[in-house]
Amino acid sequence: MIIRKYEERDLIEIVKLFYDTVHIINKKDYNQKQLDAWAPKQYDLAKWNLSLSKSYTLVAVENDKIIGFGNIYQDGYLDCLYVHSEFQNQHIATKLCDLLEEKVTGDIIVYASITAKLFFLNRNYESLKENYVEKNGVILKNFLMKKIK
Repeated sequence: MIIRKYEERDLIEIVKLFYDTVHIINKKDYNQKQLDAWAPKQYDLAKWNLSLSKSYTLVAVENDKIIGFGNIYQDGYLDCLYVHSEFQNQHIATKLCDLLEEKVTGDIIVYASITAKLFFLNRNYESLKENYVEKNGVILKNFLMKKIK
């Protein structure tokens, strides 16, 4: 596995990985309506590319296949951290997160899903509050978490 910076040519594969991961991995904690709202079939690719390009974005690649990605903003907001459903529990998220966290000097915040909360707790993030966000007319529960560096 190699980890490298995001390139625009990665966009379609990343969006597919995001969709598949949410619908496969997060289904144990969210219902179908919530999954569809969080990761709909149709995406604004320009918006995704802008977000990934404006932040520090890394992709994990194995055999020319993207198996994970994550991004963080300079202000310490960790936006995305997703690993392909077939590559779970192989420390890919840990490696990506280590590198993302290194890019920020101050505190880091993340809105962790129910599914991801334990991962962040194990990385010494503190759960600040239970949060409810509306996505496409559907309410999803997540957790505002903070890592103090």
